[in-house]
Amino acid sequence: RNMKKNKGKKKLGLTTVIFIALIAGAVTGTIINNFFMHIDVVNKVIVEGIFYVIGQGFISLMKMLVVPLVFCSIVCGAASIGDTKTLGKVGVRTIIFYICTTMLAVAVALSVASLINPGLGLDMSAVENVKTTIDSSATNTDLSLVDTILNIIPTNPIASLANGEMLQIIVFALIVGIILAKLKDKAQLVSNFFQQGNDIMMEMTMMIMKIAPIGVFCLVGRTFSELGFSAMVPMFKYMITVVLALAIQCYGVYMIMLRVFAGLNPFKFAKKFFPVQAFAFSTATSNATIPLNIDTLEEKVGVSRKISGFTIPLGATINMDGTSIMQGVAVVFVAQAFGIHLDPADYLTVIATATLASIGTAGVPSVGLVTLAMVFDSVGLPVSGIGLIMGIDRILDMLRTAVNITGDAVCTTIVAKQNKELDKEVFQNS
Repeated sequence: RNMKKNKGKKKLGLTTVIFIALIAGAVTGTIINNFFMHIDVVNKVIVEGIFYVIGQGFISLMKMLVVPLVFCSIVCGAASIGDTKTLGKVGVRTIIFYICTTMLAVAVALSVASLINPGLGLDMSAVENVKTTIDSSATNTDLSLVDTILNIIPTNPIASLANGEMLQIIVFALIVGIILAKLKDKAQLVSNFFQQGNDIMMEMTMMIMKIAPIGVFCLVGRTFSELGFSAMVPMFKYMITVVLALAIQCYGVYMIMLRVFAGLNPFKFAKKFFPVQAFAFSTATSNATIPLNIDTLEEKVGVSRKISGFTIPLGATINMDGTSIMQGVAVVFVAQAFGIHLDPADYLTVIATATLASIGTAGVPSVGLVTLAMVFDSVGLPVSGIGLIMGIDRILDMLRTAVNITGDAVCTTIVAKQNKELDKEVFQNS
């Protein structure tokens, strides 16, 4: 009878376990911060030892997946679309959608931040003591359009794969995929190799995700051990502004686009897509969410894998709306905190720079802080201001990743509908 009872019990899903780990990590971290941080053993062995090693180890495992996963996914996606004309249409539409949503995201962020004024009234006397680990070389990056275009062409594809140059990897993968589609049976062996490689990477991602709750617990535990809740109080206004702008983009802009361009019920879509958002939130990496995103779009929304296998890995690399929102709010926040006036031309510069920066941003945790240095530099803001928001970035990083992958999914669904690769019956019935 007991065995029957156990069989009847519903097993907790991975998303639920990750959320439990997230809350447990926050609680554990806060307790350590308030009562045990002064004890040397707790600080060195638990926080900077166990929490740091396991947390960073988990992030490294996810980074390990990025290059082979994106490369195989895009080769397979391009090869499965087959027709070069169709691929060109899909590619152009996808990139236009991604660029437009990113520009809209920065505009939303600047508007919300200008209304709330998160940096007003902040005492900046402590800023001199704020240390930032952002590489100063990031601020010297020349973001001219010509350089951006030339840099996406790989002079050495093997070096690009080794160095993780995502845009160059995508271009090379696209060319390989197009040729495989053209050659068909002549290159069946190579085509099968990439297909099986893609399956292996999807399986590896799912394996690594099984240890996600432990990784999430340690990452969040360390964050809260060092911060505590009290350190967040002065930053509360900034956090509220970012969260509000993210919510407008995710449940306003995206859902209107979905209704207008794809004719789908946004509420139904939001409900179906929530588990993917929760997964992205807990891991804070767009790349690790690629397999789950593609599966959910196929099984619950009705998007053909032909389209999503190409557009989702592409979006995880070039479509960073959530990251752009954080950068837009951070610009207004730091400008107000330092008493620096920004005129409309500066805002346009921020929109352009944040859009360009998001195109080259890898879908891994906290990378937005590095590109933020470029955005600050473009309007003459002190890079030391990044130190103000570094402490709470981990939590906001989780939220903006959920927005990033939602943008990828909405754009993919719209492109699939326009190319008659969307099964509405699946959307209605699943």
